[in-house]
Amino acid sequence: MEAEGETQWSSLLVPSVLEIAKENTVPPRYLRSEQDKTETLADSCLSSKLPVIDMQRLCSVSAMDTELEKLDLACQDWGFFQLVNHGIDSSFLEKLETEAKDLFNLPMEEKMKLWQRSGEFEGFGQVNIVSEDQKLDWGDMFILTTEPIRSRKPHLFSKLPPSFRETVETYSSQVKSLAKTLFEKMACVLEVKREEMEDLFGDVWQSIKINYYPPCPQPDRVIGLTPHSDAAGLTILLQVNQVEGLQIKKDNKWVVVKPLQDALVVNVGEILEIITNGRYKSIEHRVMVNAEKERLSVAMFHSPGKETVIGPAKSLVDKHKQERLFKSMSTQEFFDAFFARKLNGKSHLDLMTLDPSS
Repeated sequence: MEAEGETQWSSLLVPSVLEIAKENTVPPRYLRSEQDKTETLADSCLSSKLPVIDMQRLCSVSAMDTELEKLDLACQDWGFFQLVNHGIDSSFLEKLETEAKDLFNLPMEEKMKLWQRSGEFEGFGQVNIVSEDQKLDWGDMFILTTEPIRSRKPHLFSKLPPSFRETVETYSSQVKSLAKTLFEKMACVLEVKREEMEDLFGDVWQSIKINYYPPCPQPDRVIGLTPHSDAAGLTILLQVNQVEGLQIKKDNKWVVVKPLQDALVVNVGEILEIITNGRYKSIEHRVMVNAEKERLSVAMFHSPGKETVIGPAKSLVDKHKQERLFKSMSTQEFFDAFFARKLNGKSHLDLMTLDPSS
């Protein structure tokens, strides 16, 4: 196995959608002839029921039990929830928004210094692009590994605008602390041994993905982000500029996730579904784009270290005398397979599923 930080995960290089959008036309490679015709629910009873978890209550002695129960049900029934009272200052989140927007509005010659290199997936570009005839998403992204520090790409970090680099450092630390607390609370309610969860996420692999979706003259013919479930353990997302676009699949309908001011959207990834032996669900989601407004979001992904073996938690399976639903493999092997294929719903999880007849 390659040393950590030298993983050759790559994606074919693609042009900047922001630059294409300036021409006010949509190239054929972005046009989708068949969009998912599943009903989309915006102002609906189902949409308004997306769980909201209060971090202060989750850490309060008097309110913890009730909020733990809400957290457990949210992860089982929805795989998504909005997190409020998380402790990250709103003025700092505004600073992050401004600097993230400035990053995407850098002159193209400056952005090219931060573009993906052949054989790598970090920097400006897209991921999971595996063929030249593959349809592309109407969005640009910027990706960095933030933790562990030894795995960072010095050639990218050194070229970031200094103020933005400091902002990323601070936000990475704050969100990592939130993720650690959420993993601890989940272990508590799942009755997974604390040390087992710490072994999985103690040396957490964290990456940041900033998504920029320009306005599109044909928003119904493109997609901002292809339907998929996240491969990570836990994703913590900031819908930066309060523009709708994120949709999750619930009861075979697309439900719009309406941004709450300063809230973070948290979702279960495939690795956490594996660790919980299917109790918590990674949910398919997508991003749609807008004809008039740009959309910006910042996602932080948290997974076990690349050499960590992932599989159903032994203490959980043993306590409830469950049959293991998923096989075990290293995080590295899991993501090797993930980055080698295009996004396609929850199909990647099939790699880990055990055949009950075998």
